[in-house]
Amino acid sequence: MEFKDKVVVITGGSGGIGSATAEIFAENGAKLVLIGTSSEKTEKKAKELGLKEGEYLALGADVSKEADVKAYVDATVDKFGRIDVFFNNAGVSGDIANTADISSENMEKIYGVNIMGVHFGLKHVLKVMLKQKSGSIINTSSLAGLRGFPGLGAYVASKHAVVGLTRTAALEVAGEGVRVNAICPAPVETRMMDTIEKDMGEGARENFEAGVPMKRYGKREEIARLVYFLASDKASFITGGIYTIDGGQSAKA
Repeated sequence: MEFKDKVVVITGGSGGIGSATAEIFAENGAKLVLIGTSSEKTEKKAKELGLKEGEYLALGADVSKEADVKAYVDATVDKFGRIDVFFNNAGVSGDIANTADISSENMEKIYGVNIMGVHFGLKHVLKVMLKQKSGSIINTSSLAGLRGFPGLGAYVASKHAVVGLTRTAALEVAGEGVRVNAICPAPVETRMMDTIEKDMGEGARENFEAGVPMKRYGKREEIARLVYFLASDKASFITGGIYTIDGGQSAKA
């Protein structure tokens, strides 16, 4: 029960990686705040985890709107008094389109969630953690935050931004007891990858898997275990880190 009575906030809390991460923290005694696109989805997930009243908050929010982000942070502090871990995980892939063809609407949607949502989360959670003089934040970037992928220009740009925000915030708070890191997964078994495969057409999964030295997608629980480690005291000297979890893909030239 390493996280007994610790307060863990997870955005994208009803999605694949968010759900798997919520499970491992719940198993280790954490009080959970699950943020999703609807409170119904996060409430269902909390019930599936066996959480009792007083052990969780299940909220809906549009993370691209600062007022919604501030509201979920305020609700967490009102109920639990603190935030020990923030998994800043919500993200969207958007439509597949080459750079010359991508619509402004698609760009705005992706940047709104993947950049502004992450930035707003950092802004408001850091205020809480700096008062506490403690806390761990893990942002979800992507292997696409470290390299290019044709047809995913807006997504790639947004995930590069997450890397930059992570490194900057980590430096700003390094002496204040607060740590900020990011994870960069390769393709993972989630609904997002199902959508990307469908949009890219026949053979997309095979092409993605062929690019991974381990020849498979990551599993949600494998990503969750990395998040859990970075949140824990075992990672107490780790901040500003950008952690690939990609089956060896980033090791290739």
